[in-house]
Amino acid sequence: MIVEAIDEGFVSKRRPDEAAPVASGPRLALKGDGELLCTFMVQSALGVNDFVPILYSSSDDGSTWHDEGPIWPHLSAAYSLFGSISSPGPGDFFFYGTATPIDEQGELFWFDESQTMKPNKLFIARSSDGREWSDPDFIELPAAGAAEAPGALCVTRSGRWVACFALENTPDPNITVDRRRIIAILSDDEGATWQHSEMHCFEQEHSGGAEAWAIELSDGRLLGTSWHIDHSDQCDHPNAWSLSHDGGQTWTPTRSTGIMGQSTALAALSDGRALFVYNQRKHGEVGVWLAVVRPTDTDFGVESNEVAWRAQTATQGTTSGQHSEWRDFSFGEPSIAVLPNGKLLVVFWCMQPDGQGIRFVKLRAVR
Repeated sequence: MIVEAIDEGFVSKRRPDEAAPVASGPRLALKGDGELLCTFMVQSALGVNDFVPILYSSSDDGSTWHDEGPIWPHLSAAYSLFGSISSPGPGDFFFYGTATPIDEQGELFWFDESQTMKPNKLFIARSSDGREWSDPDFIELPAAGAAEAPGALCVTRSGRWVACFALENTPDPNITVDRRRIIAILSDDEGATWQHSEMHCFEQEHSGGAEAWAIELSDGRLLGTSWHIDHSDQCDHPNAWSLSHDGGQTWTPTRSTGIMGQSTALAALSDGRALFVYNQRKHGEVGVWLAVVRPTDTDFGVESNEVAWRAQTATQGTTSGQHSEWRDFSFGEPSIAVLPNGKLLVVFWCMQPDGQGIRFVKLRAVR
């Protein structure tokens, strides 16, 4: 597949002189009537524990957008909420992510010196129209640590709920966290009870994952991907992937995609293939890249891999773009949706010389 950009703009644009809010984590969902929904988080400043999920809508395939406001304004003083919208079909919307209690205004959720995260919980909320939402249902972590969960909830055709998250250290030195795992959580009773499995397990001693995602392919298999990092020196390994043939109960061994990217996101195609979208800041042309893959148990099956959007800058300053220097990134967290007309819509946050905010690129296949 070769793609070309046919439209580009902003879901939400920040003025150059505007100090706040900072926007991140854009995700897409499609309504049955063709309307698009985009959620993202705003916070007062990078690192501050006050994420607020915001909803935007579009009725013209993403060319123009309307601000629908915060999803849970009544919770913004109590919880910092970070997550993703998804929809398995018309009239059913989910929001999955992390909820971190706010104990003090202006406090941090991430501590650079210790490379630790404030303890949190997972949560899921539900909506029938994408606008009116239930309050979050909290889920205790099934492992020690704090959760990093930017990927969306997947509802399989069998009705199973599947989501994934990475583990981060907390400030408590007495808690041992196994950061080599990406964990999948599974529910067969719409969130009443949960079980879990290891979606990814990295053999290297200091390896870990981040920005993980899981989807159901058209043939019923589950595909999971993640950023693969060496925490000892912050070097990247090729992105990781695995498959499940039993709804997430077990997964194939964690393997290399062969792609040296960072944040990952996925969307299924109707023919068994998948779209794999990721950031590229360090190992090739800087921007958001898109690969088309047909995975088997032993091969990620990359059929094409090309730039979807070219960035002017990889970072805001002069840092290397390593995972630990995330405060200096100038774009990230892409996600992708297949529109009813077959075109593709990619959204991501950016802080570029020609604009800051939540950006979109609309693509069409030319081969």
